[in-house]
Amino acid sequence: MDKRPYILRELFFKHIAQTSSKPLGLNIYKAEGVFLYSLPEKEGEPEKRYMDLISGVSVSNVGHCRKEVVDAIKAQAEKYSHLMVYGEMIQSPQVMHAQLLTSILPESLQSVYYVNSGSEANEAALKLAKRVTGRREIVSCRNAYHGSSQGVLSLMDDENFKMAFRPLLPLVRHMVFNDISSLGIITDKTAAVIVEPVQGEGGVQIATREFMDALRKRCTDCGALLIFDEIQTGFGRCGKMFAFEKYGVVPDILTLAKALGGGMPLGALVASSELMEAWQSNPPLGHITTFGGHPVSCAAALAALKLLLNEPWVCEVEKKSQMFVNGLKGHPAVKEIRAAGLLIAVDLKDRTKAKNILYLLLEEGVITDWFMFQPTSFRIAPPLSISEAEVGLAIEKIIKALNRL
Repeated sequence: MDKRPYILRELFFKHIAQTSSKPLGLNIYKAEGVFLYSLPEKEGEPEKRYMDLISGVSVSNVGHCRKEVVDAIKAQAEKYSHLMVYGEMIQSPQVMHAQLLTSILPESLQSVYYVNSGSEANEAALKLAKRVTGRREIVSCRNAYHGSSQGVLSLMDDENFKMAFRPLLPLVRHMVFNDISSLGIITDKTAAVIVEPVQGEGGVQIATREFMDALRKRCTDCGALLIFDEIQTGFGRCGKMFAFEKYGVVPDILTLAKALGGGMPLGALVASSELMEAWQSNPPLGHITTFGGHPVSCAAALAALKLLLNEPWVCEVEKKSQMFVNGLKGHPAVKEIRAAGLLIAVDLKDRTKAKNILYLLLEEGVITDWFMFQPTSFRIAPPLSISEAEVGLAIEKIIKALNRL
């Protein structure tokens, strides 16, 4: 066998910065559909196939290496890639994707500003809110996650993640998710309120209709802009193209990333043309980005969005979600399941078990993940293209791992 996989592993640990003391270190050489294929760690060991039940953290909604997306990437790369800082040249992939994206959004969300990531989308949304309102105060929710750059890190209320990086943004206040009584924290000093319709890193905490209605009214009454962070919940993950559709509540600004790019790096904020015009003056170039809206990423995004609109996957999300719930809820180790479509938290009510299950699942050939603010749960968020037979296989493997706890 070629020795290069082992050399690559050594180089990985030598030259690639790590963000945890025990990275998975899987040497993936191919991905297809819901499966990842890994080279062995040691000579003589077989290759291994893993079920990807986290979709690169809700990125690969259309599955890995879907032909339509790959073909779109190749075709665009053969025409041109980077041309000029975003916003200066008419680039067909951006225009065609923005047209299709806004065609499925409310009339008040018709202008797209492309960026590189979810963190940058949220950073830009906060800047836009400050610029438009002239206010400086931001309100976010406890146990929310909006990114890791310094501005959006300020929105987090967990000091364990923040303390080492202070000073951060001032004038950030926190309300309690789903607690209508805490909405009084929003005042005429508030520039924006940013909220996830489903708190992802909070362990799949789902907003109630009453809370969303009250939040929208409070923001309107106070003149604060309402930002929905759908970076993790967007593009069918929760059973609708966007989670806010389940509530009949429309934000002033919508932030997107992860599944937006069909596997390529891409983020965006969507708002009205009137709001977006604020970038043009006082000061001009109010937000700029060199690679935001990269044409190859936008070509992939367009292909992925067409797939989600043409395939039955989004309509099948709730059925597949219920299969996971029904297949796992009876296991004695499972104490609670919280599901927002195919964003599922399996709660074991035990930190140690929740940590151990990740390694047991790896041994069974399943990749899952934990939640930043819900340490007793593990995540299930497969590609939406997962078949019912593959859901059944995943359930079998999860039960085998649960039996070993």
